Amino acid sequence: MNLFHALDNDISGNLEKLILSIDKEFPLPRRFANNLKYDVKELSSLFTSRRSERQLSYLNKPNLLSAYLRFFLPWNVFRLCKLLPSLDINLKHGDTLLDIGSGPLTFVLALWISRPDLRDISLEFVVLDKTIKALDAGEKIFNALRSGNGFAANNINSKWKIKKIHREFSRKGFNLEKINNNKPFAFISAINIFNEIYYELSPRDKTGLAKLAFESAAVLSQLGKNGSLLVIEPGIPRSGEFISSIRSEFLHLGFDIVSPCLHTEACPYPGGLVPGKGKAKWCHFSFNTDEAPKDFKKLSMAANIPKERAVLSFIFVKSNLKKGNEKKYESTDSKKTCRIISDVFPVARVYGSYACFSSEPLLIKCSKAQTHILESGNIVNFTLDNKRDEKSGALTGLI
Repeated sequence: MNLFHALDNDISGNLEKLILSIDKEFPLPRRFANNLKYDVKELSSLFTSRRSERQLSYLNKPNLLSAYLRFFLPWNVFRLCKLLPSLDINLKHGDTLLDIGSGPLTFVLALWISRPDLRDISLEFVVLDKTIKALDAGEKIFNALRSGNGFAANNINSKWKIKKIHREFSRKGFNLEKINNNKPFAFISAINIFNEIYYELSPRDKTGLAKLAFESAAVLSQLGKNGSLLVIEPGIPRSGEFISSIRSEFLHLGFDIVSPCLHTEACPYPGGLVPGKGKAKWCHFSFNTDEAPKDFKKLSMAANIPKERAVLSFIFVKSNLKKGNEKKYESTDSKKTCRIISDVFPVARVYGSYACFSSEPLLIKCSKAQTHILESGNIVNFTLDNKRDEKSGALTGLI
């Protein structure tokens, strides 16, 4: 069982239509077309090495918005389309969802593309972002995409309705009466928003990160106290540390972990800096991008930004699950169950991957012929061999 599903023809076809919808709604002027790869590179640097130079209104610049819509939006949608089909997202007619930091409706687009079973359910999406131009652009693209598939584009006649709110995420909380008629949301997504806050913190500032996780979990639980919460961040060490911290807060608030964790013990991969040892291992997952449409990769190559692999860290929780309905992965005295969280790498004369199964790190070993079993995100059965890895100190097991 893997976190990342192979894309079927419907999903692949709609990913290709996504580019067509973007081109339809935002025709690229020649002056932008000639410089598109340079605008993508500039925006990429503003997300990384030049982050301190980035202004809150960067997507108000036409050339940067165009670069975002044609490069970052499609790749972010692709990444979500690989993950969302494996998550137990159960929605019913009349549910309201909140997408915090929605940008150009990245999550809404990905959910529509990757979950065709939800397209005919009446849902309202409250999309919240600090840049109204991004929200407007996303709505146009979304309407173009679904109208191209035979669905009504007009909000009045379609099953999925969009309510845009021009506002920044607040750790102090939100007034539910103003954004959802005082009703909690059935589902909340917060994707790639917290890194904009914890990026400014020192890597050694564990207190600041813990405070951000505490306050953010409190806000999310207030907004979706009877629903589901999905938090996704880039798969970098600092993100893994934040996800581990907010995971603990969700557990303290009474939420049940649905994915990716198979246990509720302390996180074995909390990330952060360990005195005298450097960076600790962090929980993250990766997959290759072979299934991405050619147009995605064409611009990636032109901008010299490789996209052979996609990486993310995430936590998906639900409140008030009925007892007995939780997913359980049974272990016996001989066979136990774990989730693979790393790529395969050589270990002495065999191969191995790090995995999660309890509060202690685990290293699963196998032969070269078995390495396909240890794909990142897989759930596998193994046997503890009552040894520890000499280098990492992790428990070791065999499949």
